[in-house]
Amino acid sequence: MADQYFLPHHKLRAYQAACELLKAVHAAQIADLKLRDQAIRAAKSACLNIAEAVGRTAGGDRRRVYAIARGETCEALAAVEIAASVGECTQDALQAAQASAEKTYALLTGLMRI
Repeated sequence: MADQYFLPHHKLRAYQAACELLKAVHAAQIADLKLRDQAIRAAKSACLNIAEAVGRTAGGDRRRVYAIARGETCEALAAVEIAASVGECTQDALQAAQASAEKTYALLTGLMRI
């Protein structure tokens, strides 16, 4: 049942990549609880904004919401980078988050041009 798609955002590679980012941020287990919370909230927001954008009918409005999702992607990765720089998560966790964030960012950039 998990492989079935019911709404348009399920089919978007950007949404799938953002969900991968969320999982990577969560798995990073950032030691600083406030930073961890902020990172997870930003990653969740990226997923939610992508889903919201798909439901928008006006192109400009859709692009604006994708841009917000792209900003949230950057924020989520930055939090993991900050944590890694002070030893509050592993370099492996950082690399996983970077890979997912780069993919999400690139896909959102493409969607913003449509």
